[in-house]
Amino acid sequence: MKNNRFRKDMMKNASESKLSKERLQQRLKEEFQHAMGGVPTWAETSKRKTSSEDESEEDEDDLLHRTGNFLSTSSSLPRGILKMKNCQHANAERPTTAQISSVQFHPCAQVVMVAGLDNAFSLFQVDGKTNPKIQSIYLEKFPIFKACFSANGEQVLATSTHSKVLYVYDMLAGKLIPVHQVRGLKERIVRSFEVSPDGSFLLINGIAGYSHLLSMKTKELIGSMKINGTVSASTFTSDSKKIYTYSGDGEVYVWDVNSRRCLNRFVDEGSLRGLSIATSRNGQYVACGSGCGVVNIYNQDSCLQETNPKPIKAVMNLVTGVTSLAFNPASEILAVASEKMKEAVRLVHLPSCTVFSNFPVVKKKNISHVHSMDFSPRGGYFALGNEKGKALMYRLHHYSDF
Repeated sequence: MKNNRFRKDMMKNASESKLSKERLQQRLKEEFQHAMGGVPTWAETSKRKTSSEDESEEDEDDLLHRTGNFLSTSSSLPRGILKMKNCQHANAERPTTAQISSVQFHPCAQVVMVAGLDNAFSLFQVDGKTNPKIQSIYLEKFPIFKACFSANGEQVLATSTHSKVLYVYDMLAGKLIPVHQVRGLKERIVRSFEVSPDGSFLLINGIAGYSHLLSMKTKELIGSMKINGTVSASTFTSDSKKIYTYSGDGEVYVWDVNSRRCLNRFVDEGSLRGLSIATSRNGQYVACGSGCGVVNIYNQDSCLQETNPKPIKAVMNLVTGVTSLAFNPASEILAVASEKMKEAVRLVHLPSCTVFSNFPVVKKKNISHVHSMDFSPRGGYFALGNEKGKALMYRLHHYSDF
């Protein structure tokens, strides 16, 4: 208990120099519940409880009822004001001044990854208080353009701003594997890529309108798809069966993954220059971010079937090019951001397509230029990385789980 971390967070009084294993376990549990805002649903057990357990739980429920807990009673997220609080920066234990190019939550563990132009990516345990660092991996002369977890969370993939090497970090083996040359891939630089939600495929956005589909397991080329113009952004559907490619000319192409055949093609309404695209986890929405700051939200069915689909809503709260889009896991929030302007980030409520009025807090001006965003696997946390080297993190009270 003399360790600084325990002394600060868990000591109830100065005379407490030792804790039994059971007491420590209980304190850690309390700390976790405090950070999460209650017991996550995955931690609840369905076993039969003894009468003493029942009584203690009743006391706990009564306490929560009296003190007020921020576990939501409403199943769907209300519009208007989003209840949230600032947490410690995700990367506070490894400060940097270099731009954060990627911030992403681990798909299974309570961990966040932060990567940037300082040639490194780091993993942090998310507790909302100190976010202790797990490890940092340094890649020599390799300013990271994008870093991303594999779908099962066992690997980290990283590309650079000026290299054709794709680094694969095997977290279980602790090995860093450089993929120098993919046979048949004639690209001088490998930068922008996407991982399919089912973990089978890796999609690399190339030059001259090409997108290359690789096997995630072997990192070998399966086939390529070509559009007119340049590829600005691409994304998989939540079932990994289709790919949306957004062109620099504002056109959207829909591809079948198995046949690499174009299923549909349409012009994003009012867009002269495409920049970013995202699909929702529930398969309902497609969002397209254009160079003029407009985000068009479409019904995904209309994108698959119509040659001239009309957006459900055009979100016009940004005035510079929309460079980042992210849906939360429940498909109730769409985060939109532009790296061209300070504080240019908004959270859009779905399905009302209205912007939450209390984010960002204009007076504070602590967000700066946003380069990357992500929601935790069950929506409890939201993180964004800026050009000042900070990975800002927020706790969203509506969602009880990480």
